[in-house]
Amino acid sequence: MMSKVYGWEFADGPGAFFAHTADHLFGEVWTREELSVRDRRLLLLGALAGSGQVDVAEIQAGAALGNGELTPGQLEEVALFLCYYVGWPIGTKMNTVIGKAIRDHAKSQQ
Repeated sequence: MMSKVYGWEFADGPGAFFAHTADHLFGEVWTREELSVRDRRLLLLGALAGSGQVDVAEIQAGAALGNGELTPGQLEEVALFLCYYVGWPIGTKMNTVIGKAIRDHAKSQQ
């Protein structure tokens, strides 16, 4: 599931902590039926913005584009929407990060 969520093949990470985290998070949490992967991705983008971890959002935005879960326009809308709830400075950073993910995705499609 971890490879599906991120859109590329993941090898096991180092140590038991990584294995436990990956097995539980991607084997159980991301696979529950009540929310789709897209729903979880939107929640994660909001949580990342809310906690100021905007740099990690680039990975999530790129994966959402690569997996066809969100369009560039939808991601831009996410950034604008979040400005009102996390504040303009973080929302603006989110918009910048999402813009980079969109440009990188477009280049990879050429």
